Amino acid sequence: MMDNFEKHIKENKQAFDVHKVDRDKLWGNITSQLDEEEKGKVIPLWRSNKLRIAASIILLIGLSLTAFLTINNPSSNTMDGYATEELFEIDMHYKNLVYQQVQLVKNHPSLAAKDKEEFLSFMDELDKEYEQLKLEMQSNLDNELVLEAIVNNYKKRIELIENLLKQINASKNEMDYEGYIL
Repeated sequence: MMDNFEKHIKENKQAFDVHKVDRDKLWGNITSQLDEEEKGKVIPLWRSNKLRIAASIILLIGLSLTAFLTINNPSSNTMDGYATEELFEIDMHYKNLVYQQVQLVKNHPSLAAKDKEEFLSFMDELDKEYEQLKLEMQSNLDNELVLEAIVNNYKKRIELIENLLKQINASKNEMDYEGYIL
């Protein structure tokens, strides 16, 4: 059936070419329809006084809120006096290390109360020295030297704790050794 239809179209090709398209007339209709489209009225928003005032108020509220959150941010308050976050992390590491060692000394059963008290007084002196160094760090007085002094302060604390624990362990070992004399 399709073959008959195609054959009919090929034989009667001239009958289909009776109407030719006037391209100029066709293009003229297209361009006239393009020109007839309605152009919407454009109202610039920034020329309206009400919108300017509203935008200004929103901007002020946003800036105020940002400033408020920045000032009252708890994470920034914990880093007061620290130049960088890295310094803050180093300080927290040493604080935890010293705290753990001090707890070991406080809870040690064979250490006399007088020795504990003397040790804790040395630690308190070093804590006061550390607080002074931290205040100097906040005022940016030669940060490198202050930072070095803070590190030395921590080294003194750790060394003091290690020496005390070594003495305790040495005396414990001597007592254990004396108990097994044959």
